[in-house]
Amino acid sequence: MTLSHALEQYTGDLLSSTREWTNLHDDELKRRAVRAAADKDSAELISLTTAYLAHGGSSGVLTSPRTVEAYQLGTRQFVEYAQNNAVSLLKPGRHMAQGYVNWMLAQGRKPAGVGLKVAAAGCLYRALRWAGATEADPFRDVRVPKDRTPGIIKRPPYTESEIADVLEQADVHTRFLLFVTAHGGLRISEALSLEWDDIDEAARRLHVRSGKGRKARMVAMSQSLSDAARAYRVTYGPGGPEFGAGRRATAPQKVFRYGTTPTARYHLERAFKAAGVEFRGFHPGRKYAGTRLLQQIKDFGRVAAHLGHESVDTTRRGYARLAADDLKDDLAGW
Repeated sequence: MTLSHALEQYTGDLLSSTREWTNLHDDELKRRAVRAAADKDSAELISLTTAYLAHGGSSGVLTSPRTVEAYQLGTRQFVEYAQNNAVSLLKPGRHMAQGYVNWMLAQGRKPAGVGLKVAAAGCLYRALRWAGATEADPFRDVRVPKDRTPGIIKRPPYTESEIADVLEQADVHTRFLLFVTAHGGLRISEALSLEWDDIDEAARRLHVRSGKGRKARMVAMSQSLSDAARAYRVTYGPGGPEFGAGRRATAPQKVFRYGTTPTARYHLERAFKAAGVEFRGFHPGRKYAGTRLLQQIKDFGRVAAHLGHESVDTTRRGYARLAADDLKDDLAGW
């Protein structure tokens, strides 16, 4: 199964879940949504939010699985909060939304994470208004404090020695995943979507077909990454002794066996723990790739293209402190 076929299957499933609601008569749509909100029926409200996201969201049925999953989780958590705090979803008090934000912050959640939960709760209310269940819009003017700490400082990239230590402890599968994220700079969702046809060791290129915003790009591979890809293919690639082992005959020719991000996280965390290195998530590996490349070429535009950033300004904001530190080091050498 090709990536395009997998996308067609996913969008088909999303379209089916949307039609469960859009095929209803307006009166039945409203009745069902009102009942779900009154009963705080988490499963029904998640289904309604997903349908609205696919039907009325900016990306429609092309909304990424990761976005759908994040909104579903955020909806579930907000409904649980409403259940535990006797919140009326259909007639929320005017302080409810800000109270929800303050409660999450008091629990120790970071502002960025709180913002995602607010986005999910806001989508739930857009879905309820779309269904005619309520006119309430409690999250319209909610305030989430901004975290002024730059991301490069808050979650700094892994160091060269940290990456080297983990590579020594990782098995073949995890080792190659670390190379793809920390040398190739791929997001974890991009890495797990790779198929064997996307890797060209001879040309030293990776073809990312499912980047953020559904944008494809070509990623140059370092010599180390290219060598790791060639070694990994010998065992796990087409024709290798482990290719297809334990998989269904119809399974796509995915490069990695890790079907989900949590599974990949579990295996990578084990390697980090064995190396005595703190695991700070996948993104610091991507930052390592960006900082390493910027130090080599001193070109924000090329780094932005390599990482698949929407705008070079995103790269400049994220890595400006690194560039400033490099400049100070250069001046110190005069």
